[in-house]
Amino acid sequence: MPARHCRWVPCRSTVPCALLCVVLLAGCRGRAPHEGKSAAQLEAMLRSADPAVQAQGAYGLSRLGAEARPAVPALTEALHSKETLVRENAALALAQIGPDAREAVKALTEVLRDPEWTVRRQAALALGQIGPDARAAIPALTALAHDPDHLVRRAAQEALAKIRK
Repeated sequence: MPARHCRWVPCRSTVPCALLCVVLLAGCRGRAPHEGKSAAQLEAMLRSADPAVQAQGAYGLSRLGAEARPAVPALTEALHSKETLVRENAALALAQIGPDAREAVKALTEVLRDPEWTVRRQAALALGQIGPDARAAIPALTALAHDPDHLVRRAAQEALAKIRK
């Protein structure tokens, strides 16, 4: 019988290939570390020594939206992490909390100078989601008109429009 080739593995019939795919996919049924956790549990993850756990905690809080409001101080602190993904996810969570994250405006404004474009972009988006209470960030957002990354520039423009409403 000639060898058949599936997309990933050369095999003589489709049965072994199908079996291999089932085995590989069976390992994908696990839940993400942030799934099923309360806001308090996710906030506790931000205090972990492991940056991967911190990033998952911040991301999990972003999924809760306004329900994550009590974690705003911890998320604000996470904006100063050495790890890019932790800072980015903290800003994402603050964006999802929206106007109730107004106490993070100063820290988010500082993060607009982050060396990583993804963090600057997410901070700008968060300030826009906070809305008019983020007026203090207008000069820093205006300065992003000259950012080297076009996605950061666009996020700053969108944030300014929302803040000025």
